[in-house]
Amino acid sequence: MKRENFPILNELVHGQKLVYLDNAATTQKPQLLIDAIAKAYSHWNANVHRGVHHLSQVATQKHEEARQKVAKLIHAQSEEEIIFTKGTTDSINMLARSFGDAMVGEGDEIIVSQLEHHSNIVPWQMLCERKKAVLKVIPLQEDLSLNIEAFKEILNEKTRLVSVAHVSNVLGVVNPIEDIIRLAHEKGVAVCVDGAQSVPYLAVDVQELDCDFLVFSAHKMYGPTGLGILYGKKEWLDKLPPAEGGGEMIEHVSFEKTTYNVLPYKFEAGTPNYVGSYAFGKVIDFVQEVGLEQIAEHEHKLAKYLEAQLALLPNVRVYAAGLPKAGAVSFNVYREDEALIHPFDVGVLLDRQGIAVRTGHHCAEPLIDYLQVPGTVRASVAIYNTIEDIDAFVVALKKAIMMLQ
Repeated sequence: MKRENFPILNELVHGQKLVYLDNAATTQKPQLLIDAIAKAYSHWNANVHRGVHHLSQVATQKHEEARQKVAKLIHAQSEEEIIFTKGTTDSINMLARSFGDAMVGEGDEIIVSQLEHHSNIVPWQMLCERKKAVLKVIPLQEDLSLNIEAFKEILNEKTRLVSVAHVSNVLGVVNPIEDIIRLAHEKGVAVCVDGAQSVPYLAVDVQELDCDFLVFSAHKMYGPTGLGILYGKKEWLDKLPPAEGGGEMIEHVSFEKTTYNVLPYKFEAGTPNYVGSYAFGKVIDFVQEVGLEQIAEHEHKLAKYLEAQLALLPNVRVYAAGLPKAGAVSFNVYREDEALIHPFDVGVLLDRQGIAVRTGHHCAEPLIDYLQVPGTVRASVAIYNTIEDIDAFVVALKKAIMMLQ
């Protein structure tokens, strides 16, 4: 599906055709993105906002049109609710500073889950240390799904925010985010959804979810690096303070007092990545032309086939097998004496055959520690992957297993 639009897929790796299955880390880029970046720097590069000259006005228009496209992509009520950031990590850090300063005090509690990426753990730990608050964790059940009954027990009058991944970046598991949001809202608690792994794979509707905040990155959805999104309900963004100070986010500055700009600009200090936003807007056009539902169906089919093929291998353990997944499958390989083969060794031998996967703890050490392994091998699919890619991966994996026994 649209494989011809991604020039890097024509590359050879160690003399082998590239099979790229590391999409949960970052996706490859379509030619239209590459062309858009070149066009921007070649024809209308200028700093956005407040410029009276033609190039600045063109750049501003392109940047703001991209914001409107993002709002439409996730079904935000208004482009005022779309904050451009450097990435998902930056978005969560901004929220931890802004929400934390305004809403969290000593003894208050923040809830995350056992499945979280470090980016959805460390900023909240830093906030808790700063405010003398407490970080609570939703545990896992035996099948590696979230324990919703335990979540109900730790959700209380001290809880100020729940921040949970929509999709696990390690396991690919789709968490019951609708239930989490509903239960939190019943207690008057705000919810931040880490959509880094869900927005590229699922048709996410923030109004349908009713989440208070959603964060994600452009580069995991065929877009450029260095660009992220922080969505927030307007009623929240109106009352939260800016996380950073500088140009653009101000209305008026004096040595006595500074007043802040209107939404969304009060959260966007400094020069934004206006070329990145423009290019990402072109990518959004591309994925909507293909169809978000069609993309989700294609990737679900591939992930299901991938998991089924791995399940046929006697030396392979697939994690969270059978749970609903979005694009990624994590596994480990064992010797006949049941000793674990280090995932790094598996990854190196796959790479020598042109297969790109991710190995290690995937920036989720608490989860990997829970699994009691040094890491996993993760294969993740995207719009350009095919059944033939999965078959080539399985053949290469079988060869690697034979060499490592």
